[in-house]
Amino acid sequence: MLRDCSVMPYTLVAFHAHPDDEALLTSGTMARAAAEGHRVVLVVATDGELGLAATAFSSGDGLAATRQAEAQASADALGVARVCWLGYADSGMDGEPEPDPPGRRRFVRAPVEEAAERLATILREEQADLLLSYEPNGGYGHRDHVRVHEVGKLAAELAGTPKVLEATVPRDLIVRALRLVSKVYPFPPDFDITSFDRAFTARREITHRISVRRHISTKRASMRAHASQASADGGADRTLGMFLKIPRPLYDLVFGREWYIDRTHTGAVTDDIFAGMR
Repeated sequence: MLRDCSVMPYTLVAFHAHPDDEALLTSGTMARAAAEGHRVVLVVATDGELGLAATAFSSGDGLAATRQAEAQASADALGVARVCWLGYADSGMDGEPEPDPPGRRRFVRAPVEEAAERLATILREEQADLLLSYEPNGGYGHRDHVRVHEVGKLAAELAGTPKVLEATVPRDLIVRALRLVSKVYPFPPDFDITSFDRAFTARREITHRISVRRHISTKRASMRAHASQASADGGADRTLGMFLKIPRPLYDLVFGREWYIDRTHTGAVTDDIFAGMR
C-alpha cells in the first residue's frame, strides 16, 4: 500500500508526454497519493495539439487549448496540487514530424539535455521524492513517450530525485483484458489487438503493483475529462472512448491496478510506491 502519510508525507511528480496520458497510466496512483496526504504534481511535456480528435474539438483556440483545459480538469479530479507544462509541441505519432511551430520545438527535436533541465528545475522546486516516468519503449513506441523516458531519467539525475518509477502495464494482461472486453464490446475493424503483443513490459520486469480500486471512480473521472480523445469524426470511438464504455465492474477489474518498474528495486513485487525511501 502507499506509505502512511502520518509517518512521512512525500512529493510525487508524474511526468507525461501528452494530456490524457496521466489518466490512462498513473491517475489511480496519483489520486491515491493525494487522498493520503502526499503532494502530487503533474508535468506534461507537450500540448497534445496533434492528437486525433473530432473536428468539433479543434474550434476556437484550437485543440491544444482544449487539451490543456482537459488536463487541468483531470488534475482537479485527482487532487493534483500543481500542473506544469514543459512548453514543447506535440511530435505526432507517425512519419516525419511536422515543422516546428513559431517559437517552439517539437518534443522529439528538443535536445534531451535541454528538456531534462526544464523538468529538473521543477523537481528541485518541489524537492520531489519520487518521479513517475515511462519505461524505455514508451509503452507502445510513441516517439514522445520514448523521449519522456530519456528526459525523465536524466532530469532525476540532475535534480537528485531519490526514486524513479517507470509506469507500464504487463503486456500479457493487456491482451487478455482486451480479448475479454471484445466479448462485450465490438472494437472498430482497424483496432488490432495483436499490436499489444509487442507493447509495454513483460510481467517478470514489474516491481510495483499498486491497487487503486478504492479510487477507481476518480480514475474514471480523470479519463472522462479528456473528452476530445474519446471520439473521432463520424462518431467512432477512439481507445479512450472504448475504455469508458466498459461496464462496471469489468472496468474496475481491468483498471483497478497500476504497474511500475524501479530499476534499483530488489526482492518481491511491492504495493508501496515509496518502498525503501527515508
